[in-house]
Amino acid sequence: MKMRKYNIVVLDDDNRLGSLLKQYLKDQGFHVEVVLDSAALRRAMARKRFDLLVLDLMLRGEDGFSVCQRIRAGSNKIPIIMLTAKNDEADRIMGLEIGADDYLTKPFNPRELLARINAVMRRQPVSAIPGVPAALEGGQNLLQFGPIEFNLTSRTLTRDGTQVQLTSGDYALLRALVSHPREPLSREKLMVLAGGKELVVFDRSIDVKISRLRRLIGEDLSKPRYIQTVWGLGYVFVPD
Repeated sequence: MKMRKYNIVVLDDDNRLGSLLKQYLKDQGFHVEVVLDSAALRRAMARKRFDLLVLDLMLRGEDGFSVCQRIRAGSNKIPIIMLTAKNDEADRIMGLEIGADDYLTKPFNPRELLARINAVMRRQPVSAIPGVPAALEGGQNLLQFGPIEFNLTSRTLTRDGTQVQLTSGDYALLRALVSHPREPLSREKLMVLAGGKELVVFDRSIDVKISRLRRLIGEDLSKPRYIQTVWGLGYVFVPD
C-alpha cells in the first residue's frame, strides 16, 4: 500500500526495543523518533508534528495511562497505539476508555504493529488526503440525531452545541454505525468497517469502544436510544 511517510514517535524506556522498533519502522518507510520518558515526549511534540504515537504503558515516572490522559485532556487528537507487557484485559479496556486508538500486548511481532499502524492511519482525517470528502453514500456530510450533530467532512461532533472531542477510533466507529442505519451489525463487521483489526475470541474491545461512544453522545447507558445492543449479534444505530 502506497502512503506518505508518516512521522511516528515512540515512547518506551526500553532502549533495546526502542532501537529495534525504530529500525524496523524506518525500513517500512516511516520517519521515527524514540523518546525514553514523558518529559522528552513533551519536548519532541512541542517542536515537531507527529502523525502517530506508540506509547508504552509501563514507564518509569509518568506511566502510559497518565500520558494518554494528559494528551487527550489537551484536545490533541494524535492517534495512540498503546503497548502493554501485561496480558491484562482491565489494562487494555482502560487504555481504550481514556482515548487510545488501539493496543498491542508485548511481546509482539513487528509486522502486527505495522498492520495496526496502517489500520489506524487509514482512519485519519480527510485533510491528510486533499480533495477526498468523507461523506455518507448519497453525499450526506452532516447528520443530526437528537442533540447530536455529526459532520463527516470536518470529522467533528457537537452535543447541544458543544463540541465533543473524538479520537480517530471514535470517529471511525460512529461513521460505520451511522452509515448503516437500522441495520444490525455484528462486532466483527463493525471492527472491519471501522478499519480496525479482526476480533479474536472473547475480545471485548468493540464493547468498550461502544460504551465510550455512548458516553460521548450523551446516551443513558442503562437504556441507550441511538446505539442499541442487538443481543447475540452486536449493535445497531437507530436514528430519529
